[in-house]
Amino acid sequence: MSENNRVHHVYDGIEEEDNRLPNWWLAILIGTIVFSFGYWFVYETTQKLPSPLVAYEAEKAANAAAQAKLAADTPLGDDSLWAMTKDADMVAAGKKVFSQICVSCHLDKAQGSIGPNLTDKYWIHGYEPMKIIEAVTNGFPEKGMEAWGARLGAERVKQVAVFVLSIRNTNESGKAPEGDIIDPAGN
Repeated sequence: MSENNRVHHVYDGIEEEDNRLPNWWLAILIGTIVFSFGYWFVYETTQKLPSPLVAYEAEKAANAAAQAKLAADTPLGDDSLWAMTKDADMVAAGKKVFSQICVSCHLDKAQGSIGPNLTDKYWIHGYEPMKIIEAVTNGFPEKGMEAWGARLGAERVKQVAVFVLSIRNTNESGKAPEGDIIDPAGN
């Protein structure tokens, strides 16, 4: 053994040498320690900058306010809801909410199970877009459909309604027709 190897420990023929760590590794270690103290000082001790959580909450509130303003600027009515059925993103968002919430009663293609078939031209409570918004928001507790408005919020209720409107008259085979023919021309 030479002096340069500086063997500290030998066990089962394995020699443990005490080599100096590379300078780049030490620089990263020291830099990380300095950064962590700086971060702690700026964000936690002096609070000169908002913490990432506070910044996130502020950005989230700003986005919610922007969405609310956009929703308030677009009047909700039958014509605007019909127009939204042409927006693929809105229909996709509605389909996602539908598949999470409504599929247990209306099945995956809205062909009806416990709830009515939403793809035919027979409707119990009216086929008008605002009637669908009202149905999703307030539900029909006497028939087993709970009110989803408070849980989903106005935007997701609108998305579900747009999705339901987009699948009208696709006539998926499923539950037998219920209600009155609302759209005999198939429009």
